[in-house]
Amino acid sequence: MIRKFSLPDNKINSYNFYMQELLENQSVNMFLWIPFLMAFGAGLYFNLPIEPNLSFVIICLIFSIAFLFITKRILFRIIALFVFGFCYASVFTYVINTPQIPRNLHDIEITGTVEKIDYTDDKSRIYIKTKASEINAGNSKTAVIRVSAKPELTLPNIRDTIRAKVGLFKPSGSDAPGTFDYSRWAYFNNLSATGYINSYETIKKSSESNISKLRDHLHKTSNSFLADTLVLGYKSAVPETDNEIWTATGIGHVWSISGFHITLVSGWLFAIFYFIFRAIAPVAKRISARIPALIFAWFGLLFYLFLSGVDVATVRAFLMTTLIFAAFIFGRNAISMRNVCVAFCAIFLMNPHYVMQPGFQLSFAAIFGLVWLWNDVKPRLPNNKILKILYTATLTSIVATIFTAPFVIAHFYSLPIYGLLGNLILLPIFSVAIMPLVILGTLTSGLGWTWPLATAEIIYKFTLGLGIKIAELPYATLTLPYVSNYALMFFIIGFMCLMFIRPIKIKINYILFSVMIFIGISIIVFTPKPIFYATKDHELVAFANNGKLEFNKSRASNHYFTFDTWKQLNGERTGTSNKRRKHDKGLYLYETGKFNLAYIQKFIPLQKHIVDLCNDDNIDYIVSYFYIDAPKCNHKILRDGFVIYKSGKVSYTTTNRPWHNPR
Repeated sequence: MIRKFSLPDNKINSYNFYMQELLENQSVNMFLWIPFLMAFGAGLYFNLPIEPNLSFVIICLIFSIAFLFITKRILFRIIALFVFGFCYASVFTYVINTPQIPRNLHDIEITGTVEKIDYTDDKSRIYIKTKASEINAGNSKTAVIRVSAKPELTLPNIRDTIRAKVGLFKPSGSDAPGTFDYSRWAYFNNLSATGYINSYETIKKSSESNISKLRDHLHKTSNSFLADTLVLGYKSAVPETDNEIWTATGIGHVWSISGFHITLVSGWLFAIFYFIFRAIAPVAKRISARIPALIFAWFGLLFYLFLSGVDVATVRAFLMTTLIFAAFIFGRNAISMRNVCVAFCAIFLMNPHYVMQPGFQLSFAAIFGLVWLWNDVKPRLPNNKILKILYTATLTSIVATIFTAPFVIAHFYSLPIYGLLGNLILLPIFSVAIMPLVILGTLTSGLGWTWPLATAEIIYKFTLGLGIKIAELPYATLTLPYVSNYALMFFIIGFMCLMFIRPIKIKINYILFSVMIFIGISIIVFTPKPIFYATKDHELVAFANNGKLEFNKSRASNHYFTFDTWKQLNGERTGTSNKRRKHDKGLYLYETGKFNLAYIQKFIPLQKHIVDLCNDDNIDYIVSYFYIDAPKCNHKILRDGFVIYKSGKVSYTTTNRPWHNPR
């Protein structure tokens, strides 16, 4: 006889009462889930292997919006928000319709207008708006291209019309499934092609003024990479060797204008205007000086936003500061999760692809963590002022590092171990010395007063020396395995549970957080690494041998970053050397326990071996640099970009989305 197990009625009633009370307690935080539900929907769209039908998507978008206003049921609203995010991303993709070149173009002549110039450590990049028809980029009227100029080339002025000889490259897709897709990034950043410029002639000089011309003028008068990065927003102006040090010390975010810079600038602007309005008696008697000070400081920040290039991280910080200023003016809570979520939604609606970009993810992860720490956790602080400052800085750095760690690992495959030390020692120097001197020097350089920038560079070199000592400590940078989108999703859900779920008696938010993090880590641990890699054109391939990759060639001009991407996926450090695999008269044979593969890079060996390879039952896969038309052998022939796992499973890179194929 089988006895059924059952709980006593009093325990069942107690459990049901607890669950009902727990669910009712979540109503306050329901709004906070909205941006994440939309972002998850958009993330699904961007990672689909195929493009959904547009008519169906539009119908779903209309129904999802209707459901949000009609139904009050939580489950239906959750589904509607997810569907809205998915459909909005799809419609947005169709609407922007960035023109694309169908193939690489060499030594062509174009006529266009110089939109802006981006200054990097070793070269300058010129953005040119031209007719789409001139670069064979579809039916659009205009297209924007970015071309690199050699140092010896005299650069044109912003808004000049030029005739130039350029070479253009079609933005490349991802190097392996789930990795960074540059063609998608270019599509959503209105970039039709990249390339190089050989020469140009100015057809028409421009006399009009705009913010881009002001940025360019300040770049030339300041002549300092510190001004370029900390004020003007040129991200790649820092010397590459220095940039590696800052990344290893955990303060690489200093070189991307975001919350750190906006906080400093807003504080200085507010202080200046506050003292000005306090000194104006008629104003001070009628209204609190902080209100006009906040308003004028906001306009100053708006100017700084455009002067710095309007990057997504800067926009996020500016929107957050706007909400904080408004809260101060109207006497509301200034820093809250709700304000962060409002900023999240606003940026998402501006461009849903921002949720896929590292700057957006890192910026919001840090601010969510800090708001959760100081608004919800509310740690007790020491009474001693010095200890209070140190304790606050330490907690802030630890929480920001924890909340951003999954995204840092996912995008950069490594994690700086001494980030806390770097933030405690180096960040204050940037805050109180380098930043104010650089801002002052950038504004006064046009008057010939360059001493602030000169002083800032002296302090910078001293700070760099400290950074080098930190970066040289043992295990300064930890190389970590690939984080898949599935693992990253569980990490995000875990942090959402930690921040948004309001516990009653049991700390259910911490329990769910631990469970989700455990699942994410388990996915990372049990996700297999590929053992064979191939680019879409099969020019470059890699074979795993004893844990290290062997490449068929030492360099490939069309796949400059592919070497590093594949090495990172394999758990190797970039910048190290890899063995070049030898071939037998043009034929590479790769034998594993589960499959055997033949790779042929040259035409004559292909012609010589293809029949035998097709008939050889021991050969499971054939990969060729040249196209093979062999109907009886198609089950063996692999095309497009792909990776192969140890089990023999083939996973292809996506190549048929709107950002891959011109419409």
